[in-house]
Amino acid sequence: MTARDTPPEAHRTKRGPMTLTPRSFQLEVSRGVAEITLSRPDRLNSLTFEVYGELTATFRSLERSAARAVVLTGQGRGFCSGGDVEGIIAELFARDARGLLEFTRVTGALIQSICELRRPVIAAVNGVAVGAGAVIAAACDLRIAAASARFGFIFPKVGLSGADMGASYLLPRLVGHGRAAELLFFGDLIGADEALRIGLVNRVVPDGEALQAARDWAERLARGPAFAHAITKQMLESERTMPLAAAIEAEAQAQALCMAHPDFREAYEANKAKRPPRFEGADPSDAAAPAAVDSDAAPTPRSTGQATPRS
Repeated sequence: MTARDTPPEAHRTKRGPMTLTPRSFQLEVSRGVAEITLSRPDRLNSLTFEVYGELTATFRSLERSAARAVVLTGQGRGFCSGGDVEGIIAELFARDARGLLEFTRVTGALIQSICELRRPVIAAVNGVAVGAGAVIAAACDLRIAAASARFGFIFPKVGLSGADMGASYLLPRLVGHGRAAELLFFGDLIGADEALRIGLVNRVVPDGEALQAARDWAERLARGPAFAHAITKQMLESERTMPLAAAIEAEAQAQALCMAHPDFREAYEANKAKRPPRFEGADPSDAAAPAAVDSDAAPTPRSTGQATPRS
């Protein structure tokens, strides 16, 4: 099913207009996986005002869609090169302080929409990811990078704070304070292998295989327990600032909710019957697929030079 097969949600909520029919990028929803492809390859998928708005609205809308996992990637040789120089940057010089603050809040809303979506989001970083593109990748739950991918939080190189769009919130939690400070003060580009070494990405795969590897992960997640995945993402976020005792209590309450959910009973019954579990809301056509704990493994790290083929 493509986005155009999905009934559009045109009404407004507290978080603004909802859409699953974007015009400025591609969206497909199939077998529980939403695949978002930034589609301005001639501009290295740079962002415009329209793309920012539609991406935010789409991530909000996916909360109420059939998608159980999300893949975000870019067309061509770039993932995302940040704000478009002509489409955004040039226009900002004509804005007053209020207009500039309005824009920076719009960019931050995109990151917030990715983090708040109760679905796992996987970035397939097929090429350069700099500026806003690097922050978008950091906001995703998982990152798979092509061997030639490059990352750069380049804001200081254009006279701006490295703390933009939540970068100084997200990055230290991925790579530690010291490395985050280095990346955000200098704005230097780093390659995929260095990104893997410092923990910025989860896997590096050969060029041309990042999207396939991300799809494999997303399809595996889509077959899994969506309610438990939503709780896991929520706990990873909410426990960031909790003391240990509060975190343990929060997890106790969250796990009790999962135990009361039908997926827990289904996993038990499936294990007894020696069959794959059929978790609530999963595509029935995947009922015969291997269980998540079986051989449908994650993409192999670059050190082995291999990646898992798509099922």
